[in-house]
This record gives sequence, C-alpha cells and structure tokens, in this order.
Amino acid sequence: MRVLALYSIKGGVGKTAAAVNLAYEAARAGHRTLLWDMDPQAAATFYLRVEPRVKGGGKGIVNGKRALDDLVRATDFRGLDLLPGDFSYRDLDLRLDRDKKGVKRLRKRIRPLDADYDLLILDCPPSISLTSEAVFRAADALVVPVIPTTLSLRTLDQLDDFRRDEGLDRLALLPFLSMVDRRRGMHRQIAAELPNERSECLQTVIPNASDVEKMGHHRAPIRAFNRRSPAATACGKLWRELAERVVDGE
Repeated sequence: MRVLALYSIKGGVGKTAAAVNLAYEAARAGHRTLLWDMDPQAAATFYLRVEPRVKGGGKGIVNGKRALDDLVRATDFRGLDLLPGDFSYRDLDLRLDRDKKGVKRLRKRIRPLDADYDLLILDCPPSISLTSEAVFRAADALVVPVIPTTLSLRTLDQLDDFRRDEGLDRLALLPFLSMVDRRRGMHRQIAAELPNERSECLQTVIPNASDVEKMGHHRAPIRAFNRRSPAATACGKLWRELAERVVDGE
C-alpha cells in the first residue's frame, strides 16, 4: 500500500478538494483506495456524505484501542472508502505528545490496512505540528497544492526546509499548482516558471473553477456530477501523473 499525504502549511489552497478528487480518480482507475480525513473540520467527510464521527475519537486511534479498519466507512463510489474526520482530531497533537513514540505511532497504526488497500490518501490539517511529523514519517510522498502567490511559494520553501532539517530526504515532495486563474498576470507567470525551477513539481495545473466550489453543493467529486468539467479533466490528469511517479512505479 502506498501512502500519499495531501498537505500544506497554508490553508485555503484547495487541498481537501484535491484529496477527494484524487481519491475518486484512483478508485476509478481500479485502485482499492482509502481516504483518511485527518482534519477536525471534516470537509472531505462532508463531501462524501459520511457522518463526521469516529468511535473513540483521536484518543482511541493514538492509543491503539480502536483498529483503523473498524472505523472505515464505505462511500457511494466503488473502490473508495473513507476513514471519517472527527472534531476530536483537534487534540491529536496533545495525545501524540503524551506518547513517547507518538510521532512513529501513525505508521504502525496504518500497517494492518495493507491487506485491504492499494492506496491510502491522507487529507491533513494545515499546520506544522506533531501530527504533521507523524504524517511525514508515515507517508511515501507529500502532495502539496500551491496557489500561485508569493506567500504560498514561501510556505513551500518552509516545508522543504523542515523536511530536510528533520532528515526526511527519502520523503518525496510533489508540489502542484492549484486554483490557478490565468486572467491574472502573477498566476500566469508563476505557472510558467515553477515547473522549470523545481524539477519535482507536477506538471498538471488545477484551475480556479466554479465546479470545485460546487462540490459542497453536490457533495461529490467533480467528475461524479460534471464529467466534462475542465477541473475534472485536470484532476484525472493529476492522478495519472501521480500514479506514474509514486503509485504504479513501486
């Protein structure tokens, strides 16, 4: 099982929408896929029409009293399951801090899922924290949405520096451009320059499209309600690029 973490220090960059759409595209391509909504806001859980509640909450997950596979819920989409978000996840940092092996605990907890899934996608809360460190040690790659602004690029550099400082060079860092509005000069400029400046950058660009916002109304991935949408096409292309780089090449 490969583990991809949709992650950003900065909020409001289209991370959860990307996580849901990539999970859907992976399942559609035939991969047994589990999406874990780790954000206490539980937006991915809302999009997939699942109740945002986990029996035992974050405490049960950290202390091992709840097996993760017991907490998994089916979605309306074949091949795609969800481990729901829960408001108690807001305390995960505290619970990991109380555990001497807390940062390494997450990787151990997800190992039993190997038998049931080909791919685990983590939708992570926006922060640098103990939860983040646990994710970094559990994931094979960080998939990082970057909106084409100076501050968003700065957070990408901060994340890269943190990864190196923590000795996590084996962890792939895969940024991609998100919420791109080509009517804006800065967006066009950064979209043209970033892939050339950072060889690890994925080539697919996700547009700033109304269909992304409509996910909240339809409570579904974009392709499920508008398969001809340019945003849906871009998400499918982004998935194929990720599959080639990380998933199918294992």
